[in-house]
Amino acid sequence: MDAVRGCCAGLDVHQKTVVACVLKGSLEHKPKRYIEMFGTTTKELLKLQDWLGQHECKEVVMESTGVLWKPVWNILESTCELVLANAKNVKNMPGRKTDIKDAQWLAQLHRSGLVQASMVPDQEIRDLRDLTRYRRKMIQALASEKNRIHKVLQDANIKLTTYVSDIFGVSGRALLQSLINGEVLDAEEIRSLVHSKLKRKVPELLEALNGQLRKHHRQMICEHWDHIAYLEQKIERLGTQIEQLLGSYKEEIEIIDSIPGIEAKAAADIFAEIGPQVAELFPSDAQFASWVGLCPGNNESAGKKKRSKTVQGNKHTKSTLCQVVWANSKSNNRIGRFFRQVRKRRGDKKASVATAHLLSRIIYALMRDKTVYKEEDAPIGGGAPKEKPLEYYLKHIQQMGYQIQLNKQDMS
Repeated sequence: MDAVRGCCAGLDVHQKTVVACVLKGSLEHKPKRYIEMFGTTTKELLKLQDWLGQHECKEVVMESTGVLWKPVWNILESTCELVLANAKNVKNMPGRKTDIKDAQWLAQLHRSGLVQASMVPDQEIRDLRDLTRYRRKMIQALASEKNRIHKVLQDANIKLTTYVSDIFGVSGRALLQSLINGEVLDAEEIRSLVHSKLKRKVPELLEALNGQLRKHHRQMICEHWDHIAYLEQKIERLGTQIEQLLGSYKEEIEIIDSIPGIEAKAAADIFAEIGPQVAELFPSDAQFASWVGLCPGNNESAGKKKRSKTVQGNKHTKSTLCQVVWANSKSNNRIGRFFRQVRKRRGDKKASVATAHLLSRIIYALMRDKTVYKEEDAPIGGGAPKEKPLEYYLKHIQQMGYQIQLNKQDMS
């Protein structure tokens, strides 16, 4: 392998140890190897930093081993040009699996310029990413607790969900609080607790609340209720912290938020994953879509292309974009029309991923050009809006054995 770096290092990171290998020498000759093992405490990592400085090594590569690479990255970030490698792409040959040989192999690949760097944002964006991911987990936990209350109500034969679409709205919470307190409600009391259209359903609600609610059921609902209140407070605190970190990125958030189907929380989640410098980190929108995990891989053999699945990519951005797709599934905009067009041929799931791929390229273009989203009148796939249906019917008429000649009528 041809060398492109005169001095570089490879780090094999583990929970207790870090094996470092420095390759140093001219590009035309075989380099000298310097191998050392360090611990993973702060003191040991500072020794590693000094050791790399002694060898005048600035370019360092390491594998993305779970979260074990993060302490090493935080220490060396200020003095070295770090590259984080996907472990799947830098595997050594079978039968050569030792810590020292892994470090040597990483250093050799980096010396030859064969390591593709993973995207690691700045410290501020990494902090923001931790908060948005944790808020997402708390929202999922909140949904799980609400589902548990649904389960207890069904077990107690309380058919409240039959007549109330959201039992955790204002009216639903008032009725649930009465159930927890063990109150027996009559029609007038129910009417005073519910709002808007539910007042017309008071007889049905009275019948739905007449179940077999035991003390055990009330205790379980109370436990879930307290946990829901705790999670809602935590989500609100996380939202406040996220808004504080996003204070200096209002322009980028407004750009992402301008896309149909993306609201403030989704915009914050997407921005925390991609960062403000997406156009500098990814040369093209196609590479950005591939990093998100919305592009199928290549699977070709003997001139035949076979089916291939999308890569894993950034699962947080991918799931958020798929949710945005479903929010636009019935909308009369470019995104909704594209989704329905693909769904006719490929089904819901593939249409969702294909439309998320379109969204990722739109986000890249907007972030690159620093402009907000503007709806285009041109249809997806090119051509005038009425040409495609016309071609469709002409094709089917010709397949039936008929010949047809079109004469355009002058409407003036």
